[in-house]
Amino acid sequence: MLEERLHLDASQTQTYTTALLATHGFIGLVSAPIVAHLAEKTPSQKKPLLIALAGCFMGTLMIALAPSVWLLFLGRILQSMAGAATWVVGFALLANNVDKKHVGQSMGTAMSFVTAGIVGGPTVSGALLQLFGYWAAWSLPLVVLVLDIVARLVMIEPGVGYSKTDSLSKCTGTSVPSNDGGPEESTALLSDAPPTASPDDSGLESKHGLKQEYYRAMLSEPRVLTALANVVVVSSLMSGINNTLPVHLRQAFGWKSLLISMMFFCLQVPNIILSGPSGWLRDRIGIRGPTVFGWLAMIPLLLLLGMPGDSHFPWAGGPAAGKSIFISSLIALGSILPLVRGVGAVQLAYVVKDMEAKDPHLFEANRSNLRVFSMTEVGYSVGMMFGPLLTGSLFEGVGFFYMTVALAITCLLQAVISWRWLDTLPTPEIPEASV
Repeated sequence: MLEERLHLDASQTQTYTTALLATHGFIGLVSAPIVAHLAEKTPSQKKPLLIALAGCFMGTLMIALAPSVWLLFLGRILQSMAGAATWVVGFALLANNVDKKHVGQSMGTAMSFVTAGIVGGPTVSGALLQLFGYWAAWSLPLVVLVLDIVARLVMIEPGVGYSKTDSLSKCTGTSVPSNDGGPEESTALLSDAPPTASPDDSGLESKHGLKQEYYRAMLSEPRVLTALANVVVVSSLMSGINNTLPVHLRQAFGWKSLLISMMFFCLQVPNIILSGPSGWLRDRIGIRGPTVFGWLAMIPLLLLLGMPGDSHFPWAGGPAAGKSIFISSLIALGSILPLVRGVGAVQLAYVVKDMEAKDPHLFEANRSNLRVFSMTEVGYSVGMMFGPLLTGSLFEGVGFFYMTVALAITCLLQAVISWRWLDTLPTPEIPEASV
């Protein structure tokens, strides 16, 4: 688009690619807390999802039609705002309806679908672009978004009826009758409890105070900070590779969009296959071990990824040897990624469920999950912003290999942090008889 449709010089491609990805991350960073705040006021999470998907469609169409760079950036901003909403509300909806003992596997399965989209984008559209032209490539995301909007229209949202009852019960301090006229399980044991303050007098102040206390409690917890650091590093790593891979492969091997898209396929397909089993493994043996192993294993793979095409490694510079090393490293990297990807969201879900058990009033399930996944989206957006800025500047300044060295050092630091503060073992199940 930059070179052929908008007629920019090829020397500016990497700079504009970095700017577009960094803009996407920055807007997501700003949008996520706002999305969570607005979604808290909506009893159903179906409507925010529909609005977000409509925004994604409009932003994507605006980018496809863009006749100038400024309109391209405007479409990217709209995409990012809407994308932040789909992530926050979608993952909150998932976490609200999954038991803690299945959170890891459920998130892993969800990340498999996310990865399928990441694979489908560059792989299929890259092939369509080279084989059939510009609009054939853009038809893919537009059709997928239309199908997604239709799916949201027919989606049955569990728990909406209960949330209103629970909310009324908590606000009034009284029992809420069930459909058969009897009291619910939440009926107070003492009927002469003192009356609560009216919502007009203290409701807004109390709600604001609870929200401040929520974020204070969460951000003072080392496990939460470690989870957010994991989200930032994974996002930085993936966005950084996505940012530099096309230009590097064109320079190193002379590849065009079809072969470049196949490299994204090699990176992400193992992710699809192994995300579910990785989530199952975390549910069985805990988060710490698999995550630390994943970060450490990625260090040599990133270094191998940067060697082909670099003058310091002539043994990896031949056409056949260089391509073999690069592709093998990329597949291995994709196989290790599921061990670290999604860990932040799972750890945050664990922490929230633990804190809900200690203080149900402060950590109300539905709203708490909206807030926690807005924090996850903020972390993801920070990585989406700094990843391209870091890798783009290193790529242009010192080359692709030293860029991978910087990423490897970051993985080492994250391995140390994960070993220190991630959960060691899965939380044991509580027998029903003891509850």
